Amino acid sequence: MAGTITVVGLGPGDETGIPLGTLRLLRGADKIRLRTEKHPVVSWLRREGISFATFDHLYEAHDDFESVYRAIAESLLREAASGVSLVYAVPGHPMVAERSVRLLLAEGPDRGVRIDVKGGGSFLDTAFARLGIDPVEGFALLDGTALEASRIDPRLHLIVGQVYDRMVASDVKLALMEVFPDEYPVTVASCLGMEGRERVSRMPLYALDRDDRFDDWTLVYVPPSKDPGILRRRFDTLTEVIAYLRGPEGCPWDRKQTHRSLRKYLLEEAYEFLEAVGQEDFDAMAEELGDVLLQVVLHAQIAREEGYFDIRDVIGRLTEKLIRRHPHVFGDEEASDAEHVKEKWEAIKERERAEKGLKKAESLLDGVPRFPALILATELQKRAAKVGFDWARKEDVRVKLLEELEELFQADSSEKREEELGDLLFVAVALARFFGTDAEQALLGACRKFDRRFRFVERRAAETGKGLEEFSLAQLDKWWDEAKIRGF
Repeated sequence: MAGTITVVGLGPGDETGIPLGTLRLLRGADKIRLRTEKHPVVSWLRREGISFATFDHLYEAHDDFESVYRAIAESLLREAASGVSLVYAVPGHPMVAERSVRLLLAEGPDRGVRIDVKGGGSFLDTAFARLGIDPVEGFALLDGTALEASRIDPRLHLIVGQVYDRMVASDVKLALMEVFPDEYPVTVASCLGMEGRERVSRMPLYALDRDDRFDDWTLVYVPPSKDPGILRRRFDTLTEVIAYLRGPEGCPWDRKQTHRSLRKYLLEEAYEFLEAVGQEDFDAMAEELGDVLLQVVLHAQIAREEGYFDIRDVIGRLTEKLIRRHPHVFGDEEASDAEHVKEKWEAIKERERAEKGLKKAESLLDGVPRFPALILATELQKRAAKVGFDWARKEDVRVKLLEELEELFQADSSEKREEELGDLLFVAVALARFFGTDAEQALLGACRKFDRRFRFVERRAAETGKGLEEFSLAQLDKWWDEAKIRGF
């Protein structure tokens, strides 16, 4: 029958911090295993005649902490599996920043070993007292060896533990700098609660790793911030601002908007971003992307108020889609190049359509985005016309249109042809204005007409049981003319 591993904490300081129950357990135990002897209590244990073995040799035998903790857990479980009951003592509290204990709890039951976790004082108790932290205000305990900026909330008291050396401190500094300015005040504290050894230093964030002030008991404390410059970079601050604008005390214009009334703004902001890209203006790109994001969050807020979805649903669906459509990244599939990735993407989209009960694509034109066109040309010409910079008559535009057509056919390079084609289309927009026609709607109408007639040609070909590529252009033109006669 397998034994029991009783896990106890030695507290953050000397023997005065050991709970009475833990003290009795240590004095009566036959087999005691310490994770490390690097703790103020250890010398007292020796003086008391309490025998123990440690796992310090494993720190030298492995290259990373995860391997060390797994080796410790495996050694303990193997020993207990033989029917031995033992006490495993760790610094601080067994459930605070103790990976080896987590491994024991996860793997012990499957090995038939009972894991009994007792209490123990945590370094957090001392840290709260020494650093003046009221945890009810909100705090987060983070691992310095695996700190990610995405987990840092500047509104909370932040305690970063396990900052063992300057290398870890450097990584911590870089992660914090993604959220806080370089001059933000931080505190480095070591050996809190250990009489005669306690060290507390305050410094700007940029100097965090300047000196060798780190050991096995070092933590970094970052106070909460109310600086608008810091908080306004958070996504949840943005959603809160949008919700307030839409609320009773918010903006009348924002409150009256609907999905339909906002449609044109999303298009306008997207085009302004594309203009910034074309000009390679990165400041403008950042600003215009913000305007695009505003539209996304505003639509999500409206939907939330109506009870349909919120921004978390938007983000969740997007994340799921990205993972689902990238099996070569998040799964076991492979993709040799970008074209192969595109093929997989389309196949996955088709499968998703089938799962949703949607019809398979019927035409080569299915799925082509119906983006607006010619809006910019129209608006530019309208603005110039206000100051008289325009053709006098539509006949003048006709002459210019023929001129641009001739220049297009005379162009001798792809770059020149692209330029001349742009000029031709720009003049065509002017002709639309003179006839009182919306160039955008006219082009969309032509696209719809082409769509209808091409689909008719596809159906006629399908009736023969052959593909479009098997017919001559003359035959396809006949079906096209038939579509025109039938009013498609």
